Amino acid sequence: MAKGFNRPMGGKSGGGGGMMAQLKALQEQFETTQAHLAEETVTESAGGGAVKVTMTGDQRCTSVIINPDLLKDADAEMLQDLILAAVNLALDKSRQLAADRLGPLAGGLPGMGL
Repeated sequence: MAKGFNRPMGGKSGGGGGMMAQLKALQEQFETTQAHLAEETVTESAGGGAVKVTMTGDQRCTSVIINPDLLKDADAEMLQDLILAAVNLALDKSRQLAADRLGPLAGGLPGMGL
């Protein structure tokens, strides 16, 4: 078994308290950033703006807007394709926003890279 494996963390041995304080501060920053992501939005469109989708930074769809002119001539399959394309573009943009905001926080932690 590795030396010190069962030793309680944050004890007086080895100065682990500073590291724990840093991890706690990083965790608080991470949670604050996640809360802000829930409030930030991105919008993407498909079909030259015929379908617009707005999504939060934590990947929640908040609106889908369909241009009424599209409904006059559109068939169901085309409309489905446009909605799907707009949703996927908005998801990609939302994920990139999250990676941009959370990446610097997780970059120094093993297994936490976004």
